[in-house]
Amino acid sequence: MKKVGFIFDLDGVIVDTAKYHFLAWHKLAKELGFEFTKEQNELFKGVSRKRCLEILLDIGSIKATQEQFDTWMVEKNVDYLAYIEKMDASEILPDVPRVLKYLKKKNIPIALGSASKNAKPILEKVDLLPYFDSIVDGNNVTKAKPDPEVFLIAAKNLSVDPSSCVVFEDAVAGIQAANAAGMVSIGIGDAEILNEADYNFTDFTGISDDFLESLINKEHKG
Repeated sequence: MKKVGFIFDLDGVIVDTAKYHFLAWHKLAKELGFEFTKEQNELFKGVSRKRCLEILLDIGSIKATQEQFDTWMVEKNVDYLAYIEKMDASEILPDVPRVLKYLKKKNIPIALGSASKNAKPILEKVDLLPYFDSIVDGNNVTKAKPDPEVFLIAAKNLSVDPSSCVVFEDAVAGIQAANAAGMVSIGIGDAEILNEADYNFTDFTGISDDFLESLINKEHKG
């Protein structure tokens, strides 16, 4: 049997840090003189911080010098870090620990593949870091999803062929990245939005041990 690897996105899959991103972006928008809504925040799913700020400034019709842009990038992150500083295990999304424990018990290699540059401290805060054999985040990649770079690096770090990897994602760009890497894509969230995924679940409570076992044992893409 071919070796299988499992790769998890962070925001919206393992923990819901989207609310903290929203609060930090909302605060910055207010300082810049305009409102930023939760609906507009959907545009930021799976997108790098730099691109998020570009979108935010477009929404507010604001021109920025490079110096202002860099300052606002830092300011947003400082505010975001202040929010996640208070995170604990209660922030983990339903049944994520059960799935991680099951895979660990089966000695399945596990990686994180996230655009976040704060992935490691967040996993430490919620006591999940020991489950991961590799952390690939915004500090390790140059191309944002839907480019498959983050997942391909994760597969390499796990010493698993990309076609034998399973990816859990909550963003369209993430599903597209997994598909582009030739991996099995599992959408966590709204199936209508994540319709390009191979499988869809509202959250991990719908993912049974039997389903995980079938993913471990099946022949994957390729």
